[in-house]
Amino acid sequence: MHISLTPRALAHSIIAGLLVAFFIAGGISNLFPTADFRAEYARWGYPDWFHYMTGSLELAAAALLARAGTRHRGALLGGGVMTAALATLLLAGEWLHAALPLAVLMAIAACLYLDEKAREAVWEGKIF
Repeated sequence: MHISLTPRALAHSIIAGLLVAFFIAGGISNLFPTADFRAEYARWGYPDWFHYMTGSLELAAAALLARAGTRHRGALLGGGVMTAALATLLLAGEWLHAALPLAVLMAIAACLYLDEKAREAVWEGKIF
């Protein structure tokens, strides 16, 4: 078996890996939040249990993003979580904090684009 180490394939692997790490870290921090973290959720108007749901969804997104066969589903799930986070922060007027979910959404878009290019390369018998 030959593993392609082209710049595009390397970028694809790095972006996917960073997304998995981000969603694992986010999931853990939501499942085991600090008092300040819980206070932010309350300030935004979410119920006490909401951070558990967010953390579970983030860990599920990480698991799905980790495998090429389920990466599209993970990207959709993670993108949904990040869209909700972005909307929450924008509605709360926390413009600077909104940059992180926006950056993650851009990384998800790049990962999906590179996934599609990899599928096209395989279909056409080319090196990705």
